[in-house]
Amino acid sequence: VRADKDREAGAGYDGSWVAHPDLVPICERAFAAVLGSKPNQLDQQREVSIGAAELLDVSSTAGEVTEAGVRSNVSVAVRYLMSWLSGTGAAAIDNLMEDAATAEISRSQLWQWTHAGTTTAGGTAITAAYVRTVVEEVYAELVIALVDQPDVMEALDHARALFERVALDGDFVEFLTLPAYDEYVE
Repeated sequence: VRADKDREAGAGYDGSWVAHPDLVPICERAFAAVLGSKPNQLDQQREVSIGAAELLDVSSTAGEVTEAGVRSNVSVAVRYLMSWLSGTGAAAIDNLMEDAATAEISRSQLWQWTHAGTTTAGGTAITAAYVRTVVEEVYAELVIALVDQPDVMEALDHARALFERVALDGDFVEFLTLPAYDEYVE
């Protein structure tokens, strides 16, 4: 944790988040070492110019998109939305505590990949149809896993529909939970 916070402070960040209150002193020490008495690091600006075209150019980024990554994004987003629609703001998913930000990243990546003509490392085109197939597979797995929890099935159905809407519609929704307020939250 300390190495991560040292890296963030050294990169010019003014603060960070921690997963547990007991980590606050570690984070504070890392930032105090860099900030000293300064309130921020606004004087540490990088000289870069990034426009919309660069932000949308998925092929210029390091790494690769994989089928497993697509499946993980679908699974995490649908499971988080199911939890959120059931009234829980954070969810234990794959041994991690996830929140709306993680689900937002997952669905945003999928939206971008489907709209940018991205293919996986294995050569599969990431289309809306492909993502819907993955959604169907993940949904079927969740139905089996949740067979003893019939009270969450309605939330799962709503989560699936909401996910498909915010991840695959033509227009990029500003934030994945916004459409849910009108439809599902009272």
